[in-house]
Amino acid sequence: MDDVKIGEILLPGDEKTQERQEEKVRSRFWPTFKKAARQIPFSRDLVAAYYCATDRETPFRVRGILLAALGYFVLPIDVVPDILAVVGFTDDIAVLTTAIALINRHIKDRHYDEADRVLADDALPT
Repeated sequence: MDDVKIGEILLPGDEKTQERQEEKVRSRFWPTFKKAARQIPFSRDLVAAYYCATDRETPFRVRGILLAALGYFVLPIDVVPDILAVVGFTDDIAVLTTAIALINRHIKDRHYDEADRVLADDALPT
């Protein structure tokens, strides 16, 4: 994946775009995460990013970047199909890693605390 493609994916969009993206992310995040959890070396950061993206106190631009990256993660169609075992999530990981690196100072302790709480439970939200 090149930087131009990742940059295009991570555009924050306007408020209406973010609302649609948040709806998709909220409905598809946990099922997709459950399928990918073993293949993602930074699951804690990913879950914290989810909580940061859905936190109304997170700045608009940051929420938009995270929602775009998480939206790419949950979409069933992407550059490398997720059905392809380990290779399938490499493009998702590249997009998520870039997004988290761009905004990591906005992921607060409360987001990590919530991620730790959820990951400690055997039953993830649905």
